[in-house]
Amino acid sequence: MKDDEKKALEKVRNIGISAHIDSGKTTLTERILFYTGRIDSVHEVRGKDGVGAKMDSMELEREKGITIQSAATYATWKDKEINIIDTPGHVDFTIEVERALRVLDGAVLVLCSVGGVQSQTITVDRQMRRYNVPRLCFINKCDRVGAEPFKVIQQLREKLRLNAAAIHVPLGLEDRHEGVLDIVRNKAWNFAGANGEVPTEVDVASLPAHVLKEAEERRRALVEAVAEADEAIMDKYLMEEEIGEAELVAAIRRATVARTFCPVLMGSAYKNKGVQLLLDAVRDFLPSPLEVSNVALDANDDEKEVTLSGSPSAPLVAYAFKLEEGRFGQLTYIRVYSGTVKKGDMLLNTSSGKKVRVSRLVRMHSNELQDVESATSGDIVALFGIDCASGDTFTDGTVKLSMTSLHVPEPVMKLAVAPQRKDNVQNFSRALSRFQREDPTFRVENDDETGQTVIAGMGELHLDIYVERMKREYNVEVETGKPRVNYRETIGSRGKFDYTHKKQTGGQGQYGRVAGYIEPVEEGGENFEFVNEMVGSAIPPNFVPAIEKGFQEACQAGALIGHPVERVRVVLQDGTAHLVDSSELAFKVAAAGAFKQAFPEASPGVLEPVMCTEVQVPTEFQGSVVADMARRRGAVVNSTQDADNATLEIHVPLSEMFGYSTSLRSMTQGKGEFSMEYLRHDVAPRDVQEQLVAEENGKQAAKKASA
Repeated sequence: MKDDEKKALEKVRNIGISAHIDSGKTTLTERILFYTGRIDSVHEVRGKDGVGAKMDSMELEREKGITIQSAATYATWKDKEINIIDTPGHVDFTIEVERALRVLDGAVLVLCSVGGVQSQTITVDRQMRRYNVPRLCFINKCDRVGAEPFKVIQQLREKLRLNAAAIHVPLGLEDRHEGVLDIVRNKAWNFAGANGEVPTEVDVASLPAHVLKEAEERRRALVEAVAEADEAIMDKYLMEEEIGEAELVAAIRRATVARTFCPVLMGSAYKNKGVQLLLDAVRDFLPSPLEVSNVALDANDDEKEVTLSGSPSAPLVAYAFKLEEGRFGQLTYIRVYSGTVKKGDMLLNTSSGKKVRVSRLVRMHSNELQDVESATSGDIVALFGIDCASGDTFTDGTVKLSMTSLHVPEPVMKLAVAPQRKDNVQNFSRALSRFQREDPTFRVENDDETGQTVIAGMGELHLDIYVERMKREYNVEVETGKPRVNYRETIGSRGKFDYTHKKQTGGQGQYGRVAGYIEPVEEGGENFEFVNEMVGSAIPPNFVPAIEKGFQEACQAGALIGHPVERVRVVLQDGTAHLVDSSELAFKVAAAGAFKQAFPEASPGVLEPVMCTEVQVPTEFQGSVVADMARRRGAVVNSTQDADNATLEIHVPLSEMFGYSTSLRSMTQGKGEFSMEYLRHDVAPRDVQEQLVAEENGKQAAKKASA
C-alpha cells in the first residue's frame, strides 16, 4: 500500500453508537454533529420545537421519541474523518444494531449513570463480541439524580466481564455536575457557551481535595487494568516505575484495539458536558480501517478465507449491509472494504452473479444525500437503483469474493394481518414486500390452511411500527388479530359406518352404499390410510378410488372445530352398487356421508401443536420462568447451567405462547431470550377441547344468524 493511501486511511474512523433504550444515544449523536459543525443548532429527541433530533428523520421516530432505524452520517473532528451510525436501543430493532456492528471498526457503548448495565446493554455487548468490535464506554447522564458512574464501571466488570477502567473522574454529580477530570493527561475541563461548545481548561490544583484523592486512586486502578492487557505497561508496573502520559495513551490505544481493555469516559450529552473529550477518545483510541482485519471467502478457491489488504488500489470488495426504500428507488448502504468504487462503474454481485452499473453514489447525512464521484476503502456510502439483497457482496469483477454473512435472529412473535378494504390489497402486498426486503427479521407467511397472512417479528413494538407504517406510507388501514393455531382433529377408538347415498331426480339417479369402520393410527404412522377388505365385487373395483378420495376429502374438515382430521385408518368391508345409478360421484358422496356417520362414534378429539422451546435466562430468574411455563401447560424436559445463565428446553402448546416475548422480558428484566420450533401434535386436554368446540359452535351460529 502506498504511503499516501496509508495516511488517508489512518485518518478514518467508522464508529457506531449503541446502548440500551433511553441511555441518550441519539442526544449524544446530535451533540457530536453540532460540535463537528455538521448541524447549525441543537434539537432534542422530544423537543418542543417540533424539529426533533437530526438522526431521527422518520416521523414515527420523532413522535415516539425512539430510534427505529439506524441512520448514517459523517463528520470531521480535528484531523479525523468519522463515519457514524446511530442505532436503535429497543430490543425489537436489534437487527439494526446487528448490521451496523457488522461493518464498523469501533463503537461507543453508552450507559446511563443511574440505570447502568441493562438488558439491551448485554445484547449489544454480545453483538460487539460477535463481530470483534473494539469499544469505548461513555457513562451518560451524570447530571441525573442518583448518578453513580463508578458503580456502573463495577457492573461492566462483573456483568459484562470487561477489563474496564475510568479515564475520567466527574467534577460533581447530579445537579452539581460541572465537567470532568482527564486522569490520563491530568487536565480538568468544564464546558462553557449556550450549548457547551467551548471546552474550558480548569486549574487542577484548584480542585477540591476529595476530587484529587479520587483521581489519584482511579489512576492507579487505570494503570493496573491497562497493565493486565499490555506487556510494556505490565513490566513498568511491576518494577513500580513512573508511567508517563504518552506511554499510557499508547498502551490504552493498543489494548483497546486488541479488545483487551475498555476505556470509560463520563459526561452528560443533554447538558453538553464531556462530548468533545469523547470525540478525542474516538480519535486517539479507536482503530482506523488499517488496524482491523477483514476476511472474505474466495468462491474460486473452495471458499478459502482471504484477508483483505484494505488498500484503495486493491480490487474492489464492498458489502451491502442495509436496504432502504428511498424517494428515487432502493437505497443500498455499502461498506467498502478494499478498492475504489466510482460513479458509472460496473460491479459484479458475487452473491447473485449479476452485473450492475453504479448510476448514483451518495454519502448519507441522516435522510439527506450528498452526491459523490467515488468512495474508497473504509468508506460507508449508498448506491441508488441497485437490485440486490441485504448481505450481498460487490466486486469489480477481477475477484469473486464474498464477505461472511450477517447473524439474523429468528422472529419471536406473530400477528395475523389483513387490509380493511379490498381495494387496498395491492398496496398492502407492496408494503409487505418492501418491509421484508429492508428488514431480515420481518417475515411474511401466507397460511394456505387458514387463509391468513401472518407477519412475524421481534416483538409487539416491532410489528406495531410496521402496521403503523402501512397506514402512513401506503394509506392501508390494517386489521390485526392472533394467528389461527393449526389444530388437527383425530379419533381415539373404532367407529363403524354403513351408509347409503340414494338420490332420484328423474332419469339416472345416484346410488352407492359403503360399510366398514374407521380406527386410529398410532402416532408416527400415516395421517390417512385406506384399506380395502371387501371380498368379491359388491362394489365394482373402478369405484374404489372414488371412495378413497371421498374419505380423504371428508378428512379435510372435521366435525368438532373444522380442522383437518389426522391419524385415521379407513377400512372398507362391504357395499352395494346399482347397475344404472351408481357412479364415481355417488360413491364419493357416500364415503363423505359414511365418515360423518362414523366420526362421532370414534371418540373424536383435538390435536394441538406442541413447540420445542429453548429459553435462556440468568440463573436468578429460572424459578419464575419455570413457574410461568407450568401455567402455560409446558413441561421442562432438559436444563443446563453455567456460571450465570440457565438454558431450559420446554415442550409447550403453541396456543399458550402468544405474547410470550413480552412476558419473558418483564419476568427477566429484559435479559431472557427464547426460540421455538415445531415438535409434534398432541391430544389437547378435555377442557381445552370443550372451549374450542364451544367457540366453533358460536361462530357457526353467528354465520347462520347473519345469512
